[in-house]
This record gives sequence, structure tokens and C-alpha cells, in this order.
Amino acid sequence: MAHFSRLYAIVIDVPRPDHAATVAFWSGAAGVELPVVAKYPNFSGNVLPTHDMLLLAQQLGDGAPRVHLDIHTDDLDAEIARLEALGASRLERAGNWQVMRDPAGLPFCVVRDRPGTLSEANATRWE
Repeated sequence: MAHFSRLYAIVIDVPRPDHAATVAFWSGAAGVELPVVAKYPNFSGNVLPTHDMLLLAQQLGDGAPRVHLDIHTDDLDAEIARLEALGASRLERAGNWQVMRDPAGLPFCVVRDRPGTLSEANATRWE
């Protein structure tokens, strides 16, 4: 099924005790404030200046710090199927996103974007 997707977010996953220091560091490093995301209070982030890329710091309940990428799409099921055909596997579904692993075992998320957000101008169209 034809749909759009794009690599859109860099997500820094950190344990709760390290979250504030991580937000402060990456805010300074990227030159942009990283406020708490109102709808998702475990996330702080913002669009990077001069880029169409989001930088997020996600507060983990537990687990080791890591970085993962988010792919945004207008058709979650079609994009998941496309990525599975390339060798990814599903981990868990959480609302409007699917947590997956790439063939090397690294986690990433596929996120359904708001209708009309993705187009030929900012995403890849897959047939």
C-alpha cells in the first residue's frame, strides 16, 4: 500500500536520575531549549534549529542509557510491514507507535504522524 515515512526523531533514553542532566547537556549542545512535551511528560524535546529533525530525551523507568531513532509514517501498518520485509522485528505496541528492533537488535520506533503532515516535500513515498 502506498504510504509516506521519514526518519524524524533522535531519542536519547536515560534513567530517571540522569534525565535532568541529560536534558541540560543536550539543550546546550544543540542550542535549543528542550521543554517537557505536554502530552508525554516523560519526554523533553524540540525541533532542531535549521533541521526538520526532532531531538527528544526520554525518561526511562529502568534500563541502560541508549539512543534510538523514530520513523514517522502516515500508515503505521504499512510501514511496519515494509520494515519487517527488510529484517526488522516487532517488540511491543504502545498507542500510536510500534517499538521494533533492527536486524542487529537495536531498538527503534515507528510512529503514526498526524494526517496531512507527511508529503512528497518532506518524506519518502513507498509503493
